[in-house]
Amino acid sequence: MIGNSLVREARRRAGLSQAELARRAGTTQSSIARLEVGDVNPSFELVRRLVRECGFALNVSLQPYDDSDLIQAQRLAELSPQERLADLVAAVDALTRLRAKTHIAP
Repeated sequence: MIGNSLVREARRRAGLSQAELARRAGTTQSSIARLEVGDVNPSFELVRRLVRECGFALNVSLQPYDDSDLIQAQRLAELSPQERLADLVAAVDALTRLRAKTHIAP
C-alpha cells in the first residue's frame, strides 16, 4: 500500500488530476484511481515510473538502523522536569564554552 500512497502524493504535489497522470503514463484514469485506492498492488517499477511522470524522482536506500533518538527520549521521559531543565542548562553551558574555544560568534 506504500506505493499507492506515493503515487497519490506525487500526483497531488504535482497538481495533476488522475486523468492527466493517466494520459502522461499511457493508461486510463480508472487504472490510476484503482491503484490509488489500493485495489491494485503496483510493482516498484510502476510506482517509480508514475512518480517520474509527476515530475519527481523516487529514491530508495537502505540505512543502518539508529535508535539513539528513541533511547534519548526514553531517558529524558524518566527524568523530572527539574532534572530535564538541569540537563538543558548543562548542554547550553557546554555549547557556550565550546563556541568560546572555537571563536564562533553566537
